[in-house]
Amino acid sequence: MIVQPIKTRVFQEGDDLFAFITAYVKELTERAVIVVTSKIVALAEKRTAIIKNAKTKENLIRAESEFAIPTKYVWLTVKDGMVMASAGIDESNANGKLILLPKDSFKTARLLRNKLRQRYDVRNLGVLITDSRTVPLRAGVTGVAVGYAGFRGIKDYRDTPDIFGRKFEFSRTNMADGLAAAAVLVMGEGNERQPLAIIESAPVEFSDNVNRRELYIDIQEDMYRPLFSTFPKH
Repeated sequence: MIVQPIKTRVFQEGDDLFAFITAYVKELTERAVIVVTSKIVALAEKRTAIIKNAKTKENLIRAESEFAIPTKYVWLTVKDGMVMASAGIDESNANGKLILLPKDSFKTARLLRNKLRQRYDVRNLGVLITDSRTVPLRAGVTGVAVGYAGFRGIKDYRDTPDIFGRKFEFSRTNMADGLAAAAVLVMGEGNERQPLAIIESAPVEFSDNVNRRELYIDIQEDMYRPLFSTFPKH
C-alpha cells in the first residue's frame, strides 16, 4: 500500500472543496482512495464559530454532542456514535475560530466520489474523510474515519478458519480507520499543509454501496462498556 500526501495552499473558509481537490490532484487511477481531512470539509461548509468565552464553547460542545461530560482536560463526548473530545470541535489551525466537524461526512464523501469518478473517468474509487482521535490510556492521536464512500469499512473474518482451521467468532478488521490512521500519519497534524492524500493498492473491497453504520457498536454491546458506566442507557 502506498500513501502519498499532497501539499497545498491554505484552505480558506467557504472555498469550493471539489475545485480545491482537482487543482492539486492531477490524476486518479482505478482502485485509488482519496483522503480528505475533515477540517477542510468543515471549512467548505462554513462550520465554524467565534470563540467568545468558555461558556460559548461549552454550549457549542453540548449542542454538537449526543452526550457530554466535563473532564480534567476536555469535554468527553459522544457524537455520531463515536467517543471523542469536545464533539470534535478544534481550535488548531483555525485562525482564532472554532472548527466543527462536517455536517454529514458520509454524504459529502458520497457526493465527492460521484463527481471525482466523472472527472477522472474511473469506476472503482474510494473517498475517505478523516479526523484525529485519542485512545484511552494511550498518549498521542491517530487518524480515524468520520465518513467514507466507495469501499467497505469492515472486513469480516467471522466463520472463516484461522491458520489452524479454528473458525473466528468475533474478528473483524476496521478497514476505514486503518486507512485513516495510515493517511493521517503522513499528512501530519501541524503546519505541514497536507490536507489531502492518495492511497494506492489499498487492501479494501470497493463497493458502490456503503453501510454508514457498519462500524457502529451499541454501547450496551460494547466490551468497554464498564468504562462508560456513567453514560445514560439507550
